[in-house]
Amino acid sequence: MEKRILSQEAVWELLPDRDPWGHKGDFGKILLLCGSRGYTGAAALAARGALRSGAGLVFLGVPESIYVIEAVKLDEAVVFPLPEFEGRLSAQALPELMTKLPQMDALLVGPGLGRAPQVEAVLRTVLESFHGPVVVDADGINCLAAHKDVLRDRTSPTILTPHDGEFARLGGSLTGDRVQAAMELAKELCCIVVRKGHRTIITDGSRCYENPTGNPGMAVGGSGDALSGILVSFLGQGLAPLEAAACAVWVHGAAGDRCAEALGQYGMLPSDLVEELPRLLK
Repeated sequence: MEKRILSQEAVWELLPDRDPWGHKGDFGKILLLCGSRGYTGAAALAARGALRSGAGLVFLGVPESIYVIEAVKLDEAVVFPLPEFEGRLSAQALPELMTKLPQMDALLVGPGLGRAPQVEAVLRTVLESFHGPVVVDADGINCLAAHKDVLRDRTSPTILTPHDGEFARLGGSLTGDRVQAAMELAKELCCIVVRKGHRTIITDGSRCYENPTGNPGMAVGGSGDALSGILVSFLGQGLAPLEAAACAVWVHGAAGDRCAEALGQYGMLPSDLVEELPRLLK
């Protein structure tokens, strides 16, 4: 088993330089499917995480009843409304999504989406149709845990970002060696697994990174949404999937450590972490 402990030097070597001749289309066109009625913060944090980590164009599709809220929160993202059923995405959103997917470099599904049969139908179809890298987080994991064939059958990279509860729902073992269990699940599902927690594990089943950054002040709702936004941003900018995941986890934790130093672990928020990203990545 090859396992590397992430370091700032390794991450800086992996992150791409900004092309002085580049334009917004050169730094990744990414699509986020996030949010539902009552869970508007998840979508906004994911979008801000993507924007603050260098994505060129961020498109955020949300249920139409929360469109105004997200549009007011987000100046730089392209927010657009999608058909919904009871505050969550409905299958009627698929025609519009099918026209957008071919234009995208990477996709994030899950934060704040909620769980419902129509949401599951949307996610299954999107993952089957999109031929680029996908990050599946939060409710995306919960919706697809019963449809693992969709994950196994994808020919493009899929990155799963479970905490321990979601890890177990996917079939992962919570007993025994934590690294080995993550590697076994990655092999079984043919995915990259980011097993979140103290010293997060990032693995494709053969190679493995362990992350030393982060602190207990990050254990608050919304922190994972910010991470998924950073991760899809790095994918859109062209990093290889395993390295994009490793860099995102390290950067997320390092920004959280800077917030803890400045604000303390009790009062820091995921929004503070997102606003720390420009200073960390400068």
